[in-house]
Amino acid sequence: MKLTHIRLLVNDIEACRDFYKNKLGFDEQLAVVEGIYYEFIAGDCIVALYKRDLMESVAGIVMAGDKPVDKDALTFEVADVDATYKELKTKGVEFIDEPHDQEAWVLRVAHLRDPAGNLIEINAPLGEEK
Repeated sequence: MKLTHIRLLVNDIEACRDFYKNKLGFDEQLAVVEGIYYEFIAGDCIVALYKRDLMESVAGIVMAGDKPVDKDALTFEVADVDATYKELKTKGVEFIDEPHDQEAWVLRVAHLRDPAGNLIEINAPLGEEK
């Protein structure tokens, strides 16, 4: 697995975009859809911003009353999401969802949590799994 980026799940994505771009001075690398997802180059890592409510519809964000617990997601690229899913399941890893295509992201994904409850995504570009 290769850590590709840290995705921050935010409510006010434009305020966060302004902060990372204009205050911290990170170069914006990608805006998949304006107002929904942005990526910034932060040295050897990518900091991504994604609308929290949209991630909830994909991975089932954990709520504590009316407040979301998830504030970020570690994102790992793997060669084959389905094979990695099966391998991790044999090691006792529990997943939030099964591998599935996220056409808008051009990725095949699956989501899980570490023992502390942190959200983790494994993914591979659609059409490039080995």
